[in-house]
Amino acid sequence: MERNELYPIFLKVNNLQVLIVGGGNVGLEKLTFLLKSSPNACVQMVAPEFLKDTEVLAQKHKVEMVQEEYDKNYLQGKHIVIACTDKPEVNQQVYRDCRAESILVNVADNPPYCDFYMGGIVTKGNVKVAISTNGKSPTTAKRLRQFFEEVLPENIDDLVKNLNRYRETLKGDFEEKVEALNEFTKSLVEKKKES
Repeated sequence: MERNELYPIFLKVNNLQVLIVGGGNVGLEKLTFLLKSSPNACVQMVAPEFLKDTEVLAQKHKVEMVQEEYDKNYLQGKHIVIACTDKPEVNQQVYRDCRAESILVNVADNPPYCDFYMGGIVTKGNVKVAISTNGKSPTTAKRLRQFFEEVLPENIDDLVKNLNRYRETLKGDFEEKVEALNEFTKSLVEKKKES
């Protein structure tokens, strides 16, 4: 059985510079999901032309749009790049340029040219769940996202906030705090005994 060796992290993309190369449907999709999760992300888009919906979304979120062909100079100062043009040769050039500059890159729908994947994301207040299928099945990630959106209660954020307040009242070292929180929250994972 193949292992998923991806390491999940949550990036503060409002503190990082993101470049999206491509202005078509896939570019709109990547921008939409990025901004849905991180509305204050620092994003620049480069493409010879953009969809009207992309322009509207970009204006609402202060995304910088550059209507030009891709050039490696656009990588300057970028931390993360997403290549999603309809030209494989451009996407592969973006990949090679990013690798040469040690910039994380994702070439849409082309796992061998990805340092990371943009998985399914479920957000309920402060709770965020990311789902990965190791690049094998975006459809499965989408279905799992829909499942978790339904099963995670809307008020789970209240639990998080209350636990944070409780944590702030705890005295002692890190281990004592972890033990107290584990005891307080163990009912969340214990199976209810049948009566």
